[in-house]
Amino acid sequence: APVRDWELVVGKWLGGFLLLLTIIAITLVYPIILNQLVTPGIDQGPMVTGYLGIILMSAALVAMGVFISALFNNQIAAFVATLGVMIFLWWIITPIGQVLGTGSAVSEIVSYLGLQEHFYTNLVTGILDLKDITYFLSLTALSLFFGTMVVETRRWG
Repeated sequence: APVRDWELVVGKWLGGFLLLLTIIAITLVYPIILNQLVTPGIDQGPMVTGYLGIILMSAALVAMGVFISALFNNQIAAFVATLGVMIFLWWIITPIGQVLGTGSAVSEIVSYLGLQEHFYTNLVTGILDLKDITYFLSLTALSLFFGTMVVETRRWG
């Protein structure tokens, strides 16, 4: 095929991400209307960082879905595996970090890997921290890279 492996993976990710981005953009109607109805206006900081967090998290989750779907031939198995990984990163890994205790290096690493740590702690509250942006962009880039490697391995394997 004239399409390179990374173009295939990025194209699949871009299609899914732009679909989610369109849906997210449609929801911007609500803050605009709410801003007109409230006398001093709504707080723009948490709204902007919240939307940025949703966009970054969507990019990362779609990239993980593309990577995991490259591992499977069956769409249902890919869906279940992707859902399992997302549930693990969203709900399971944060309590694991809390059980390990605060202050230890292992609990800090485990807590850093959870999606809630980066989304709820800073972005929803209006705090724009570089570590959160780096986390989501790194997760997106690594997932796309691993997805490309899986596609290349299947092609030559």
